[in-house]
Amino acid sequence: MAVRGGILGRLAGAVADARGILFPWVPVFLGAGIGFWFALPVEPGLATYLVAGGLVLLMAGLWRFGPEAAQPLWVAVACLTLGGIVAGVRAHLVAAPVLEFRYYGPIEGRIVALDRSQSDALRLTLDNVQLSEVAPRRIPARVRIALQVAPRFAPAPGQWVQITAHLAPPGDPVEPGGFDFRRVAWFQRLGAIGYSRHPLLMLAPPGRGEQGLNRLRAALSAGIQARIRGDPGAFAAGVMTGDRSGFSRAAIEDLRASSLAHLLAISGMHMAFLIGFVFALIRGGLALVPHIALRLNTKKVAAALSLPVAIFYLLLSGANVATERACIMICVMLGAVLLDRWALSLRSVAISATILLCLRPETLLTPGFQMSFAATTALVAGFGALHSALTGGLVPRWALPVLTLVLSSALAGIATAPFAAAHFNRIADYGLLANVLTVPVMGMVVMPAGAIAALLAPFGLADLPLMVMGWGARWILYVSHMVAGLDGAVTPVPAPGPLALPLIALGGIGMAVGRRWFRLPGVLAIALGLGVWTQAERPALLISPDGLLVGLYGPQGRALSAARGAGFAAQNWLENDGDLVSQPIAAKREGFTGPASERRFYLGEWSGVHLRGKGAEEKLPAACAANDLVITAAQIATPPEGCIVIDIGQLRRSGGIALSPDGDRLRLQPARDTTRIWHGKHAQTMAARWLDRPVRPLAKGQ
Repeated sequence: MAVRGGILGRLAGAVADARGILFPWVPVFLGAGIGFWFALPVEPGLATYLVAGGLVLLMAGLWRFGPEAAQPLWVAVACLTLGGIVAGVRAHLVAAPVLEFRYYGPIEGRIVALDRSQSDALRLTLDNVQLSEVAPRRIPARVRIALQVAPRFAPAPGQWVQITAHLAPPGDPVEPGGFDFRRVAWFQRLGAIGYSRHPLLMLAPPGRGEQGLNRLRAALSAGIQARIRGDPGAFAAGVMTGDRSGFSRAAIEDLRASSLAHLLAISGMHMAFLIGFVFALIRGGLALVPHIALRLNTKKVAAALSLPVAIFYLLLSGANVATERACIMICVMLGAVLLDRWALSLRSVAISATILLCLRPETLLTPGFQMSFAATTALVAGFGALHSALTGGLVPRWALPVLTLVLSSALAGIATAPFAAAHFNRIADYGLLANVLTVPVMGMVVMPAGAIAALLAPFGLADLPLMVMGWGARWILYVSHMVAGLDGAVTPVPAPGPLALPLIALGGIGMAVGRRWFRLPGVLAIALGLGVWTQAERPALLISPDGLLVGLYGPQGRALSAARGAGFAAQNWLENDGDLVSQPIAAKREGFTGPASERRFYLGEWSGVHLRGKGAEEKLPAACAANDLVITAAQIATPPEGCIVIDIGQLRRSGGIALSPDGDRLRLQPARDTTRIWHGKHAQTMAARWLDRPVRPLAKGQ
């Protein structure tokens, strides 16, 4: 008891000593509660939220009237519980109809966003949707349509358009634990996605005051791209307005392979460069007027005038997660300048994380949130630890800019590498080199030139700064293309298990926020997370949600049953395997035999066949007689005895399926094994189960 008391006493004393620096843990526990809510297998009911609310009130009472030494514990429990409540409230507030069937016919709506699909097709997001012969209560709030035919006019936000298109509900995960687009679409109020091979018709131009910011963004983007042609113009438009619809697929892939995609996604660096330039411009301009400089605090005036610029840039850019985080931090920093407080600290990072998690808890699961806060936390904590060395005369003044650039790129790269590898299944090996060559150009050329162009545009004098901005954009794209073309520029990484990334994140936070020996558990958590990652196993057999593709893992990697079709599933499977080959190449690997309509394979001791195309139902009896497992995209009303049949009816309940052999049994793991609000009221799920080998009176071939 004495030992236990001594350990607990020292722990309580350490917590008491850290009372002034515990606030950064608030978003950590809040995020843990949000993550737990998303991991629940069933949707919580009202009673659950009432109990959770009561627990929060109880923790508040204990915090107010309980022992002071235990206050951090009550706050932690309250934040953990509040995370689940906030996530549940948000999920119900954004509720909107989701299409429950496939639709083909005329669609009317208003354009609210434009982007590009993975096939480089222009995509429109529409609201105020009208579908022919569909009850209004069943019509989605928003739909997204990829245009396979180039429109005869320039689509712009606010336009009312009509098109004939195919629509379907947002897709399920293509494998267990995979990316859940249905969940993402739910929080975007996106109830259907589809494509069209028909012309787009404009019914009416934008109304007065309608979609004002989106139209301004589109106009600025078009103006920039009219003066800077090609991908450099699309890059310049992207960093100034957030509009990336003009970017080519090849240029985006080069940016990703060189670890420069963050230059295109408006984040803290863009906000810092722009607001830093505006702040310096205002303060320097006021300093040139002695009458003002001697009577006003020009630093505070510059901070006050920079605040609305930051907010306007946030709204103009489309307000993605990284931009929101950056804007909140900028506002906190400018507020600290106004109040004569320390501007840059982990507290400001924690404030922005807390606000974002409370307003948009679903962003916790996105790569934008994770990478943005990982980089920011590492930079603040890292430079805080190195502050005395950098400013104490140990480093020559002439070397400080170069050292700062290299350190910032290295810290941000190391901090974001696990999250980039987990979400994008790749590591850019020459990312540090690419960032060192481009970040100075971004800060000293591209962003200042863009800000000057914005100031001079009303006077018709934006051409020169835009030309300079184009030079900087061309250099960045040249470096990205050069680095992406180097041998070994990208190292593929397999997908981690469910515990790996949380352990690494928690360990990183512990190292950044902890003091002295409190950092040791952080190091151990990171090591454990990496160890869990290396032990993650990939499924032996994967079946796409539409039943059109089967992937068999073998010595050469995953072999695919078809070179075309179910491309989204194929890409995700291969990337999650840590395999960056294309679908046609994977389809040539050993593993499947037979014609395209009847692909045979072996899964351990099990023999299987994948039936495709017309006549699959007629081939089923013979296929079942010769195989243990039959997979088909057809709807089978009465499966024959003697084999296990996985048809489209089962796949509609399960989403994608993973199969793994274990002796004479197979473990079936469905991708959709939960019943959550984004699955819809009538969603059907399938639980994991074992499949037993059928008993055959005769061996195959007899």
